[in-house]
Amino acid sequence: MNFNNEIRVFAPATVANVAVGFDILGFAIYGPGDEVVVRKREQAGLVISQITGTGKKTLPLDPIRNTAGYGALQLLAHLGMEEVGIEMEIHKKMPFGSGLGSSAASAAAGVFAVNELLGQPLSKKELLPFAVAGEQIADGAYHADNVGPSLLGGILFIRDNHSLDVHQLPVPEDLYAAVVYPYVEVLTKDARDVLSDQVSLLQHIEQNGNLGGLITGLYESDYALIGRSLQDVIIEPQRARLIPAFHEVKQAALDKGALGSSISGAGPSVFALCKGKETAATVAKAMQGVFQNHNIKANAYPSPINKEGAIRI
Repeated sequence: MNFNNEIRVFAPATVANVAVGFDILGFAIYGPGDEVVVRKREQAGLVISQITGTGKKTLPLDPIRNTAGYGALQLLAHLGMEEVGIEMEIHKKMPFGSGLGSSAASAAAGVFAVNELLGQPLSKKELLPFAVAGEQIADGAYHADNVGPSLLGGILFIRDNHSLDVHQLPVPEDLYAAVVYPYVEVLTKDARDVLSDQVSLLQHIEQNGNLGGLITGLYESDYALIGRSLQDVIIEPQRARLIPAFHEVKQAALDKGALGSSISGAGPSVFALCKGKETAATVAKAMQGVFQNHNIKANAYPSPINKEGAIRI
C-alpha cells in the first residue's frame, strides 16, 4: 500500500434538513469547516496529538471518544490496519453548537485524511459509514445529513440512514445559500426535546409535497418551485422559539429576494436559498443585520453550494 508522509485536509460546514428533509437532506457550503492533519509515526496505533480552535470547550484527545478519531479507528479496523502508526491533529475552524455540522466536519475530515494517508484504499463514498460512525460519538444518532455532504459535497438525499442509501441531487447553476450563525446557544438535545412525535395526516401530506417539490425543482432548475417548496410545516414551527428573532430574520431574507429560508440543522444558524450570487450576499447581510439589531453578534456566510466536500489542502 502506498503511504504518504503527511496529509492535510479540510471538511466543510453543512446545512442539514433543508427545511423539508428532516434527517434526510443536507448540503455543503464554503467558508467554515474543520482541518485535520495526519502523519505517519513509528509507534503502532492512532493518537491525537493536538486539538486547536476549541475556545473554552475541551474535546477528548482519546481517539475512541473523539469524532475524528473514532471514525478513523473504524476505517483502520475495516482495513485490518489497526497497528499502523498515525498521528492526528484537529484544527476546529467553525463554531460548536452552530447547526452547521461541527462534529460532522471533524468526522468527515478524520476519515478522509487517514484514507488519503494510506493511499486511498477506499472511494469517498465507501468512507461514509466510518464518518457517520464517528459523528455518532457526538450526538448518539446514526444519520448522514451533515456528515454526508461534508464528506461528499453537493446536496445529498438520504433515502434511508440505516443502510446509508444516499444520492447526490443536482445543483442548479445559479443556486446559492445565505447562512447566518448567531452567537446564541441551542443545544441539540433541547432542539430534539421540543419535537412532538405526533404528525397529522394533513401535515404529512403537505410536507411530502414540499419535499417532492424541492427535489423536482432541483432536477428541473425551477427556482420558483424550489421557493414554493421550502415550507417546513412540521419541525420549524416547533423549533423557531429557540432562536431569538427567527421569524424576523426569515422575513428579512424573503424581503431581499430569497427563495425560502429556515433553520439550519438544529439551529441556531438560519439559512436561505437564493438565485444568484448577489442576491445571496444581500440576503446574508440582511439576516445578519436583524440579529445585530437585537444585540446578537452573527457571522454571515453567503456561498455557492460546495460540490467538493472534503478536500486535501
